Amino acid sequence: MFNSTLEQQKIAKANEFRQAGISPYPHFLSKDLSIAEFRAKYAYVKDSDTKRDESVSVSLAGRLKLLRVAGKSTFANIEDESGALQIYFNKDGLGDEFYTLLKKNLEVGDIVLVRGYPFVTNTGEFSLHLSELKLAAKAITPLPEKFHGLSDIETRYRKRYLDMIMNSEIRRDFALRSRIVRLIRDFFEQKGFLEVETPMMHPIAGGANAKPFITHHNALGVERFLRIAPELYLKRLVVGGFEAVFEINRCFRNEGMDLTHNPEFTTIEFYWAYHNYKDLMDLSEELLRMLLRELNLGEKLEFDEKIIDFSKPFERISYKNALIKYGNLDENLINDKAQILKKLKDEGVEVKESLDLGHLQAELFDTFVESKLVNPTFITDFPVSISPLSRRSDENPQIAERFELFVAGKELANGFNELNDPQDQFERFQKQVEAKKAGDEEACEMDEDFVSALSYAMPPTAGEGIGIDRLAMLLLGKKSIRDVILFPAMRPLKSENAPQGANLNENSSKTKEKR
Repeated sequence: MFNSTLEQQKIAKANEFRQAGISPYPHFLSKDLSIAEFRAKYAYVKDSDTKRDESVSVSLAGRLKLLRVAGKSTFANIEDESGALQIYFNKDGLGDEFYTLLKKNLEVGDIVLVRGYPFVTNTGEFSLHLSELKLAAKAITPLPEKFHGLSDIETRYRKRYLDMIMNSEIRRDFALRSRIVRLIRDFFEQKGFLEVETPMMHPIAGGANAKPFITHHNALGVERFLRIAPELYLKRLVVGGFEAVFEINRCFRNEGMDLTHNPEFTTIEFYWAYHNYKDLMDLSEELLRMLLRELNLGEKLEFDEKIIDFSKPFERISYKNALIKYGNLDENLINDKAQILKKLKDEGVEVKESLDLGHLQAELFDTFVESKLVNPTFITDFPVSISPLSRRSDENPQIAERFELFVAGKELANGFNELNDPQDQFERFQKQVEAKKAGDEEACEMDEDFVSALSYAMPPTAGEGIGIDRLAMLLLGKKSIRDVILFPAMRPLKSENAPQGANLNENSSKTKEKR
């Protein structure tokens, strides 16, 4: 570390500050205002006759982004979380000796605490005239000279802190993501939902069909699984008497990465007793319209060179009808395994011939339908075989009372009437166990405690999960999930040790999530 010539030079300058009795890393520093607050509070100076107010003495802090030394005076730009500001200081104001020290050793990237009064320069720029400057933190590694928001996409993701230093737009994006989460939380609380926290380490990998991350609990001497989904614990709470609950938290799936998948991601899951999946669709539509309104995005949103129309009621169409309408597939074909296998083979899609009809229809959907669902669309009435936790339709036992919401060709939400028949749930778990024994690594495990919970009776309940990362992508206009996750998973560098057998294919397609 710190072996480069430039870093060694910066360390030497830090030491010169130390030799002058100035710590390059002091503590107990505080500022009076943010830069944005300063601009707002003293804006009157711009309209005054003198273009200054020397009666003011206010402290600000920020990172030096630009430094222009002109003999006995210096102009610089500092930036904090709220914005940027020009500062001015000279030999007369700070003293000859100290100014000389700063002139030699103060650099772009350093963080400073400054005090002074507001004024407007001859060129008309609102600025701070310094009477005092303190070094708050000395930068040892230089900032890139020509950064422009980090053109190297790998560096942007690996060194998010550097991306944020150099590109204020990135900070605004993540501040907006935080606001989105807050709006979602407020929405559900206003609807009477209770926010809860459930375990992140599970004794059984369940709640969705996905491959888990495995860890070891030393004190208990047992394996634990980072949670795939909080579903089974949230439904236990409904059994216990909470009729409307939600959780916003992380989930983990040990699968491939692509533009819409990261191995750890944020969701909101919510469960609503005495309501059904049609109520959830209404609620989801209301939630999205609220977010568009509060974020001032309008009813037509541009995303990935597409215009998404939120002005009309969201389309609701059954799984099979979507295969016919959007997939241009014949009804006879979608009900015939042999024809499906031939169709998929002709399209270059490799599938196991042992898959049941429901899973084959899912392959058809992924191949021919999903990308065409640009405007908000609820796909309803899924095959029951790909919906192990959903309630069966009373009219057709092969159909699950389930929906997924698609926007811009991507799944955004998944919900259904919850299966509350303990015997049916037990039988479906058994089929999942058989599928796992047959080689399906993503099949659910048997969870007898959950079945036991259902045996005490769970009221009619509907539940839904919404991917917050994908929602943020849509609302922020980002094509990659890495642009809405502060520290996304990355392929190990050559200097790092990747575990043997690790899946490093960041562009591999992820198996479609099925709860």
